[in-house]
Amino acid sequence: MTPIITPPYLKPGDSIGIIAPASVVQYQDLLPGIKILQDWGLNVVEGFTLKTSHNQFAATDQERLQDFQTMLDNESLSAIIAARGGYGCSRIVDELDFSSFIKKPKWIVGFSDLTVILSRTFLLGYQSVHGPMVKSMTLDGAENAADTLRKILFGEAVHYKIEGSEQNRNGTAQGQVVGGNLCLLAHMIGTGTDIDTKGKILFIEDVNEYLYNLDRMMIQLKRSGKLSHLAGLVIGQFTDVKDNAAPAFGKNIEEIIHEHVAEFSYPVCYNFPAGHVADNQPLVIGAEVSLEVSAEIVSLNFLPDVNHAVQI
Repeated sequence: MTPIITPPYLKPGDSIGIIAPASVVQYQDLLPGIKILQDWGLNVVEGFTLKTSHNQFAATDQERLQDFQTMLDNESLSAIIAARGGYGCSRIVDELDFSSFIKKPKWIVGFSDLTVILSRTFLLGYQSVHGPMVKSMTLDGAENAADTLRKILFGEAVHYKIEGSEQNRNGTAQGQVVGGNLCLLAHMIGTGTDIDTKGKILFIEDVNEYLYNLDRMMIQLKRSGKLSHLAGLVIGQFTDVKDNAAPAFGKNIEEIIHEHVAEFSYPVCYNFPAGHVADNQPLVIGAEVSLEVSAEIVSLNFLPDVNHAVQI
């Protein structure tokens, strides 16, 4: 098991940073989410990338890197939450300096394009949160996911119990949660943010992809050994999936995934409520969890922290 440190949990009065490390965001769209964070009793420190743009990005690579680095180096912050994802984190992740972060770790929160940042944090030995970002936490139907994020960040116990699926492969497992966006996971293979999935519980989700491309990404994971020695597989939401006009690909996402993991025996959970949906339930990347999967019900429980950093 990869040794993992849990950053200090938040408390009212703590300061958190918000940045846009990838695609451009409209500042006005962030105000409701900022209000939620303030209602949690947090002091919000805004990065300058919330109000800038450079083509499709929130700012140039160097400017987004600078904004992120400033937040990592700011010892007064207890967390950094991304405003949104999109595309751009892979362009700056290798230049980020985590030396100050390691001296005083903080929570990093995001999903989608932030998968590469969460993976970098995991490889450094720290937990992070795959969960709602500032723009998405105020979507209609996101209230429960936002409150679960609050519970995680403030150190409250979180356990998931969801309705099962007939496609599920029954079984129990224990291991660290890794993963995130399937496209990013395939994209990271062979890079400095490549994750060793052996003995891990892998989580995958994606949005706005063609079925044939999802099949290609699953093949990439399989060919690189990422699916061979998992403890378990948790499949989140695959939203706005597209198919060829003609001829059709011929398989849906569940059939695609089943084909590529059929030879393995670990438990597989389909339709977990996390991903590019309003009810994007947070998962703590690097946390040790127990997973019980059946066709009727799925339980995912976060186990007590062994290595928890204490705020000094």
